[in-house]
Amino acid sequence: MLRKFGRLFVIKTRLEAFLIIYALALGATERGSAYLTEYPGMGGQLLFLACTGAVFMAGGKVLDCLKYEKAERESAAQGSTELV
Repeated sequence: MLRKFGRLFVIKTRLEAFLIIYALALGATERGSAYLTEYPGMGGQLLFLACTGAVFMAGGKVLDCLKYEKAERESAAQGSTELV
């Protein structure tokens, strides 16, 4: 039962990855806008940039991991067919 529940939190497709990245971006811009009102001027702008930049880095990492996991699954499937 716990394994089935845990599978809900595994990103399997690019669509799921893009939806998660979108949600992260919404949260980051909300946090960044709070920084802009709390710290007016250059400090708030730099914090806003840091929030959005973190989403770009995390999104790239998520998409790269999906690509590598797909290649690993394909190579494992290819390796198992060669043994037969």
